[in-house]
Amino acid sequence: MGLIVAIFNIGCAIGGLAWSRLGDIYGRRLALVWVTTVYMIGLIISIASINKWYQYFIGRIISGCGVGGIAVYSPLLISEVSPKHVRGTLVSCYQLMVTLGIFLGYCTNYGTEHGYSNSTQWRVPLGLGFAWALFMIAAMFFVPESPRFLIEVGKMEEAKISMARSNKLSADDPSVIAEVEYLAAGIEAEREAGSASWMELFSTKGKILQRTILGVMIQSLQQLTGANYFFFYGTQIFQAVGLPDSYETAIVIGIVNFASTFPSIYFVERFGRRTGLLWGAAGMICCFVVFASVGVTRLYPNGRDQPSSKGAGNCMICFTCFFIFCFATTWAPTAYVIVSESFPLRVKAKGMALSIAANWIWNFLLGFFTPFITGAINFYYGYVFMGCLCFSWVYVFFFVPETKGLSLEEVNIMWEESVLPWKSASWVPPSRRGADYNADAMAHDDQPFYKRMLGK
Repeated sequence: MGLIVAIFNIGCAIGGLAWSRLGDIYGRRLALVWVTTVYMIGLIISIASINKWYQYFIGRIISGCGVGGIAVYSPLLISEVSPKHVRGTLVSCYQLMVTLGIFLGYCTNYGTEHGYSNSTQWRVPLGLGFAWALFMIAAMFFVPESPRFLIEVGKMEEAKISMARSNKLSADDPSVIAEVEYLAAGIEAEREAGSASWMELFSTKGKILQRTILGVMIQSLQQLTGANYFFFYGTQIFQAVGLPDSYETAIVIGIVNFASTFPSIYFVERFGRRTGLLWGAAGMICCFVVFASVGVTRLYPNGRDQPSSKGAGNCMICFTCFFIFCFATTWAPTAYVIVSESFPLRVKAKGMALSIAANWIWNFLLGFFTPFITGAINFYYGYVFMGCLCFSWVYVFFFVPETKGLSLEEVNIMWEESVLPWKSASWVPPSRRGADYNADAMAHDDQPFYKRMLGK
């Protein structure tokens, strides 16, 4: 079970890395059409399997390769066509649609599990993926191409049209022309440095290595929050706490996850990326303390061979919902927002592919090993995730800068100026600085670390 669930994520990691060049050659839109087609091919192979489990297994890998590409190019395209004041909100909408998909998946599983007793139980949920894939391909013909890509390949007029569509202006509007010229200047400077290779992600020039580490760490830590512990194995968890129909509870989890993502669309621009991650980690730590402690000490008062405590089970379900709320409003969308904003254009697709590959690899490891780990230590597993969340809070405080309200080019300047993350919220781009602004102060801090953490 662990292998069938988790191998999809290995396919995603492979696909994200394998297709990373596609968008630089053919554009973000055509890249999305291609990887969505790959996903559909994988679905066909899985659905067509009769009595060979490995055929289903191969189909999972191939469809994973498609989804891995989608997970790179969807937030990438959104971030490049979005006006800066709503970029975080629109990238968060990507995660909102992911949660809608999870919820609809739970509903479909519930319906087929109760309505059928044959292979229709799993063929119908897979087959419904075709509808969304076809919708995705059709929609790509109505979406503007990335103006940054169009400028890079010399299509200046098309870039102006794309920029105008995204901002609801005319192509000859002065602000559109000025923005396209600003982007063109930055792209020309990057072009003069030559074509980017994978090794450039590990170069310290322009703080690229630091950004790569940040992307990989944020995507890894998003998985190590423990959210997929509930999403992958929620039905088994709630059977363990004594619920007769765990599929119904999975639907509740899906509803909470979907509904909680709506506030994130507002929070990411109102409170910022960094603040959201810090508060989200703190909230999830509290939830896992209660969830794990109740599961370890109160769920089986008369031993594991006796019925579980209904009150303890309800408490664990309640704090599961609190946890999902904290995750869905902060770490779920914000991890993608940060990765989509952190890399300069010349290495953006590669940087995002590597970062999101780390997410899929951890996804695989947790999906594969969770049945074995819970079989050995049961709800003590919650303390492992709590420790990861404590580390996440510290990492975000010291290494994740605030990028709210900045253009992608301004984010690049902030990195090059070595702005300290805990001072980044007050950083001002060069175009808006006054005569008394001290840029050097943003890169230095003589306070002891405990005063920095207290904000003194």
